[in-house]
Amino acid sequence: MKREKLRVEPIKDGTVIDHIMSGQALNVLKVLKIKSPSEETVSMAMNVSSREMGKKDIVKVEDRRLGKGELNKIALIATNATINIIEEYAVVEKYRVSVPKFIDGIIRCKNQNCITNRDEDVATRFKVESKDPLSLRCVYCGSRTSSVEFL
Repeated sequence: MKREKLRVEPIKDGTVIDHIMSGQALNVLKVLKIKSPSEETVSMAMNVSSREMGKKDIVKVEDRRLGKGELNKIALIATNATINIIEEYAVVEKYRVSVPKFIDGIIRCKNQNCITNRDEDVATRFKVESKDPLSLRCVYCGSRTSSVEFL
């Protein structure tokens, strides 16, 4: 059996987000606020073979390290993603994202009567009740949700 190789050019410095669930790469770009046209150099592979996952997506962003808020957002849509920090073409850090116990100020509460939707000074806060499947509860109004709408 001939083994296929993924042919994506290595990056000198930046972040590689690997093991993204197939079909979620575009959502990762949205979370990172990368849209066309962009000054950033981005490589994306979608629906590629993976021994672990069957199929997966990969996103490479040159000359950018992700912040904690960005990693938390990625964890909500790609719960098994691996983050690789690249310097001088070498992986210097590697870790999996993890859904935190609380999600602060990055997703919207679906309850229109929630104080977070009525008062601009109150940031949203959700308790993660389950990671797989994702289940969140607003700490202010108690509304539960399994889908996220980013602010």
